[in-house]
Amino acid sequence: MAFTSINGNVVHYELIGEAKAKNLIVFSNGLGTDFRIWLPLFDELGDDVSVLLYDSRGHGLSGGAEKPFGMADLVSDLAGLCDALGIRKATFCGLSVGGLVCQGLWQARPDLFRKLVLCDTAPRIATAEIWSERMSMIESGGLEAAADGAMQRWFTPVFHEEQKDALAGYRLMMTRQSKAGYLSTCAALRDTDFSAVLPTISVPTLFVVGDQDGSTPPEVVEKGSTLVPGARFEVIEDCAHIPSVEQPEALAALLQDFIRKG
Repeated sequence: MAFTSINGNVVHYELIGEAKAKNLIVFSNGLGTDFRIWLPLFDELGDDVSVLLYDSRGHGLSGGAEKPFGMADLVSDLAGLCDALGIRKATFCGLSVGGLVCQGLWQARPDLFRKLVLCDTAPRIATAEIWSERMSMIESGGLEAAADGAMQRWFTPVFHEEQKDALAGYRLMMTRQSKAGYLSTCAALRDTDFSAVLPTISVPTLFVVGDQDGSTPPEVVEKGSTLVPGARFEVIEDCAHIPSVEQPEALAALLQDFIRKG
């Protein structure tokens, strides 16, 4: 395990390979998860691919949950981590809120980008009303109150039926996150709309979504892809919101094809 202090908070990360590698992918995790959601990809990625994983603020083993934070803080954390590790160019891959963090990073630090992968995300996710309702539910009932609904959005019915032990494990991952960190991230999602940012993206961009995603359905992700000039849009079959867990082979194939072109 590796830790560093960014913006006054401890960040848990793991760098596998070289910070200056051409095929470096920086992964940003989704709400209620930590960087372990990307681990199933490792057996599928080639030896020439370097990887940076990190737990976003208030999630996993990273700190910063004790004080409220917003999207600008999440973006600043990622930029600071890249600078601390000497990363000058990379492909950034963000899932869900991690995708919004990557969009915000493009707005703040386009110099860091070689390419961009936006996975099961959009410039705006859900509505302010939905986020406010979820936050109220969690404030009164804790993360346990939202866990079953999250699992329905995260994974397909087949995964629920055939991967019961894994489902229980990912449910534990969510419920063991910091309540305060989860709520601040919900507020960041509620308050963020990067629709005006996407048309400014000038690096090769790939949008990916599971065909059964209950959080950001394919039509929502495809609509976002139309805002980025020349963006590529791909749907992964038999998959919901977290393709790195449910269909790692398919996601890895898309990533490797994408980063090796051009």
